[in-house]
Amino acid sequence: MDDRMVDLARGTQRLRRLVSARAVVAGFGSLLLAGCSLASSSQSKTVSVFKLSVGDCLVPPSKIQADLTTVTVVACTQPHTQQVFGLVRLPESSSASYPSMPQLDAQANGLCLDRFDRFVGVPYQRSKLFFTYMLPSVGSWSAGDRSVVCIVESVTGPLRRSVQGSRI
Repeated sequence: MDDRMVDLARGTQRLRRLVSARAVVAGFGSLLLAGCSLASSSQSKTVSVFKLSVGDCLVPPSKIQADLTTVTVVACTQPHTQQVFGLVRLPESSSASYPSMPQLDAQANGLCLDRFDRFVGVPYQRSKLFFTYMLPSVGSWSAGDRSVVCIVESVTGPLRRSVQGSRI
């Protein structure tokens, strides 16, 4: 495994502790494709993890939580370290019982990697950015949630713009 993939695995594990566990909420809703959703540069809002849109810029929670139900969405011109770049469903063939974390990780890594270069504009291997994802919790899985939220992440410091098409 090359250094980049080791860093990705570490970043994924770190963020998973922060945001992967989601509470039972019925349905993820429509998968909307949108730009940064806040018009004013000084606004932030708390949004359900099931209501995120592609392009939303995020400030991750400062406290580790077992079940994350909401995140802070800010205008992309405000300091942030994460941005949603994909909303995907795991294949319908996904087991009725909750899969193992290695199985979920493998599927989420592949699904998000496939979308990274279309969003950022450069292949992941050439980017200075990393990605991670939010996964269904055991509870939301049993309620039918098969959604993965792909998140691009800056580990070198806050961003003040969208990374969509940035080629960084």
